[in-house]
Amino acid sequence: MIRSVLAIGLCIALGACASRPASAPTLSLPPPPPTGEPAGLTGLSADHLRGAFGVPAFTRKESGSEMWRYDGANCRAFFFLYPNGTGQIVRHVETLPRGKDIAADVSCLDALRARRS
Repeated sequence: MIRSVLAIGLCIALGACASRPASAPTLSLPPPPPTGEPAGLTGLSADHLRGAFGVPAFTRKESGSEMWRYDGANCRAFFFLYPNGTGQIVRHVETLPRGKDIAADVSCLDALRARRS
């Protein structure tokens, strides 16, 4: 009889533990980059971008769009190109590290351009 009472008590205790919902882990995402684009870069064709910055260190194609990455000594620039007529044009630019007021640091972009010339 004592065994059956202990077994029932153990089952109740385990059932109580199992009925509590597990808490989901907290996921913290970084803030999005500031809005805005550096002057003179959005709307550039792929040929003009290559002429200004050279051959990208890395490219990725997805659903008609492309991302071109340029690597400098102290930063990286990411250009996002989208279809426009028969070619592609730059629609967004970001750098790592980011700029203070926009997603791209202008000094990084200037350094990458200077490296080309």
